[in-house]
Amino acid sequence: MNMLMKRFLILLTSALMLTAALAPAALAAETAACYPTAVTRSEDGAELRKIYDLAPDEDPAGIPRSDFRQDGFRYTLKDVLKQELPENESRTHVETVSMESGKKDMESVLALLPQEREFITEDGLMGVLTLRLDTVRVEPSGYGSSTRAVSATRTYPNLAGQDTAYLPKTIEDDGRTLTLADVAWQTDNTAQVDGYALGDRFTAVATYTGTATSSYVKGYTVTADYTGTVSRITLDRVRYVAIFEGEALEPAAIVPEIPEAPAFQFNWAYIAVPLAALVAVGGGIAAAIVLKRRREDA
Repeated sequence: MNMLMKRFLILLTSALMLTAALAPAALAAETAACYPTAVTRSEDGAELRKIYDLAPDEDPAGIPRSDFRQDGFRYTLKDVLKQELPENESRTHVETVSMESGKKDMESVLALLPQEREFITEDGLMGVLTLRLDTVRVEPSGYGSSTRAVSATRTYPNLAGQDTAYLPKTIEDDGRTLTLADVAWQTDNTAQVDGYALGDRFTAVATYTGTATSSYVKGYTVTADYTGTVSRITLDRVRYVAIFEGEALEPAAIVPEIPEAPAFQFNWAYIAVPLAALVAVGGGIAAAIVLKRRREDA
């Protein structure tokens, strides 16, 4: 008998400790209470509105909805209205554009740059920006080279014979080295030898050839800045309006006003489970005691 009672008391103590441990957790699990940012009431007191401005991630379940008394009226919740509050975010933005052009004259360049352009920033702001002419820059984007044939003529008069040994094989022309490629001979003077007129003085017209390499601009890079205001609309807050309908109280029914407590709903399941277990254990112990007594009486 004593042993069974001791066991019962131990189980009862354990159940109570479990209940005490679960109760704070149950309270913490409830929705956080919401508090109004403004309260308005009609002149006749027939309607009262409580305004709650919540963040998008806040739970509106924390808005109190129970009846309350105030200034001789009993107020009952009639409706809760939801209104999204947009916020306009804007700032000055500068956008630099870059493009290729085959020409560098300003007329050709400006033909590539419209006076206004629509832009969307990386973080989603949008706006129409205007070209700043003082920021337009044109720079070569690359260079190429080309090779062409060049030639030069030199005349060498009063030569003793038609022999290229009298001629230089290369010459310098405009900074380039040219090589002898062809010679045209002219007779400057003749002499009688054995009754024949033979040339004894000659002029050489020499042609020298070579190559010339020149560089050129392949194209141009045009850069310019566009500036203006970009903006976007974001849903920063959500407004809830709790509308209460007021009913005038009889003078005798008016009692001192009690401040409205934050909305709270306790979940009795947190305590009911350990209590049920306690009852079940107690019932089992009681049945054991009865069974033992019957055996002793027998």
